[in-house]
Amino acid sequence: MKASDLFVKCLENEGITHIFGVPGEENADFVMSLEGSSINFVLTRHEQGAAFMADVYGRLTGNPAVALGTLGPGATNLLTGVANANMDRSPCFVITGQGETGRLHKESHQVMDVVEMYKPVTKWAATIAYANAIPEMVRKGVRIARMEKPGAILLELPEDVAQEETTTSPLEVRRFRRPDPDPKVINKAFKLLTQAKRPIILAGNGTLRKRASEQLRRFCRMTGIGAMSTFMGKGCVDMDEPHCLFTVGLQSKDLTARAIEESDLVIAIGYDMVEYSPELWNKSGQQNIIHIDFEPAEIDAKYHPRVEIVGDIASAIAHLIAKVGTYEKSFTFELDYQKDLRQRMTDDFLSHKDDVTEGSIRPQKMLSDLREVMGPKDILLSDVGAHKMWIARNYQCHEPNTCLIPNGFCSMGFALPGAIAAKIVHPERNIVAISGDGGFLMNCQEMETAARLGTNIVAIVWEDGGYGLISWKQDTQFGHHTPLEFSNPDWVQMAQSFGWEGVRIENSVDLKPALQQSFKNTKPTLIVLPIDYRENPILTKRLGEIAASI
Repeated sequence: MKASDLFVKCLENEGITHIFGVPGEENADFVMSLEGSSINFVLTRHEQGAAFMADVYGRLTGNPAVALGTLGPGATNLLTGVANANMDRSPCFVITGQGETGRLHKESHQVMDVVEMYKPVTKWAATIAYANAIPEMVRKGVRIARMEKPGAILLELPEDVAQEETTTSPLEVRRFRRPDPDPKVINKAFKLLTQAKRPIILAGNGTLRKRASEQLRRFCRMTGIGAMSTFMGKGCVDMDEPHCLFTVGLQSKDLTARAIEESDLVIAIGYDMVEYSPELWNKSGQQNIIHIDFEPAEIDAKYHPRVEIVGDIASAIAHLIAKVGTYEKSFTFELDYQKDLRQRMTDDFLSHKDDVTEGSIRPQKMLSDLREVMGPKDILLSDVGAHKMWIARNYQCHEPNTCLIPNGFCSMGFALPGAIAAKIVHPERNIVAISGDGGFLMNCQEMETAARLGTNIVAIVWEDGGYGLISWKQDTQFGHHTPLEFSNPDWVQMAQSFGWEGVRIENSVDLKPALQQSFKNTKPTLIVLPIDYRENPILTKRLGEIAASI
């Protein structure tokens, strides 16, 4: 068969179901080979949107989707979304076209070294130099993308290699089990736990992988120890459970960061430094830490664990649960400070629940209404901007992977294309994307993709007419901000021109009915509201005053 046909058969063999992208001349053979295959090709309006879709597909399923682009500008357009998937630990398979091999050694039209460009933002990047290597390279690529910590891989296919004839076949897919932790290390960690008085759990992105959240919840119930999550670990413990201590991750010192300081043992489970620097919660570097993750800890003076349990996270927690079950004594933990934290944070979240405002809406009110309307398994995707900070702090979850926040690479433009992929994975759920007016316009062309695919997602734009997060930070640090204001289109007209429903909400009392109606619409809906970012400096001032013990 032709090499491009073999490539497609290898992807089918790996269980790849979706390819998101924009075709070009140099990958024409591959795209034609997709005809008649079991793989769904989703045509996007920009390669960056395709990469974000593949990112979210990987997060929600644990299996990679393909992000496809041609050579040169197609490959560079994919780059930001691929970097986002890689640093946020989403399995992602990137395929780019390339010029024929006979001109790669010299200056030539659209030719650049894509593999070298992708090495910093992928786990593995390579060129398919001859057709017979395709089965091995696809098998290796999928394995690397799925392996802990998951991430992106790139294979580029030169146009002349795609046309070669080959007699090879796909390799049989054989999976391996992740290693079990060392029992001696489990014993050592459990001894530290029995000696602690005020232990606390810091749960990161790794706890959302297979079965880890389930085991974490059991561990919390058996021990009574509370767990707070990073932005990307939301939902690892149900928000209604008394052991849920909500979210940590703001650079300003929130109550959750104070709770870590008040503890005498931090059990860091699936914690990822790309999200939340230990400098912000262990400034002295003296905190006792148990590290539980698929990989050994990154070397950092502020994150120097006493014990490292390396292996499958769910299995590691299960071993600790077994130790707790056979422990002949009673734990003597002092955890009232965690109950106090939970109550104070809950009161804070509800402080503007019944706001009645005209002309603008507070972030707290908007997120409170949205949480009431959203079901436990519905999915919120956050873009990057000031709204991300409010979502991370105030929007809590019942289930894992129901609030997706890019917090490793932090790419603006993520939410809208990501929501399209989320709706493809879970068509039965309500899917909401929240963006600022800056981030939304970075990939607004994917509104056409959403309408064409019939994905009745809801996109919410918090409008403030500028880059709000940057002005917030500049105001805090320098007392003023540089020119960051811009104008916006007529949002309702823009929505209608793309075949969406469009609505503008000016008053807080109209927000919840609009949200409820949007989920009943048969086409995508854009909701725009003027956000009251006067709340930003108020929050900064309050967090700056947190000093007393909890």
